[in-house]
Amino acid sequence: MIKSWMVIGGVAFVVALGANIITPGDRKWFKRLQRPRWLTFEAAIPVIWTIIFICAAWSAYIVWEQNPGTTPTWVRMGLYLLLEILTIAYTPVMFRLRSLKIGTILGGAGFIVGIILTLAVLPVSLWAALLLVPYLLWSPIGTYTTWAMIRLNPQDA
Repeated sequence: MIKSWMVIGGVAFVVALGANIITPGDRKWFKRLQRPRWLTFEAAIPVIWTIIFICAAWSAYIVWEQNPGTTPTWVRMGLYLLLEILTIAYTPVMFRLRSLKIGTILGGAGFIVGIILTLAVLPVSLWAALLLVPYLLWSPIGTYTTWAMIRLNPQDA
């Protein structure tokens, strides 16, 4: 029998693969953009997001195990999926459209969905809600960074 953590982890992994739908030209566009001087941690960003996604998947697992298969649980799983899709879409959509404004909008939308999800999860499990806190802390930093890059790269807004 397939365990719920395997399904949740598998779905998270498959959705995360969507971030790889970028071309060399897309990467070149992003690498040439000016960054804020305070952005000294850019190399750590992939590690940070990996930890955040692991926490979110663990949170989803806790929520699923509390009331597996119920309509409220399925709705919460849909919110987890929406959050991951918005978060993963940031890179390929922003790169493909070459628009920092779109990246900022996606980042902001993800943060709003993150708040809604955290509030929806809180009555089910405090631990599941706490596992979403890294997302709620980091997402605004990434969104603000993208917004700050608009001022440095107005031609790529």
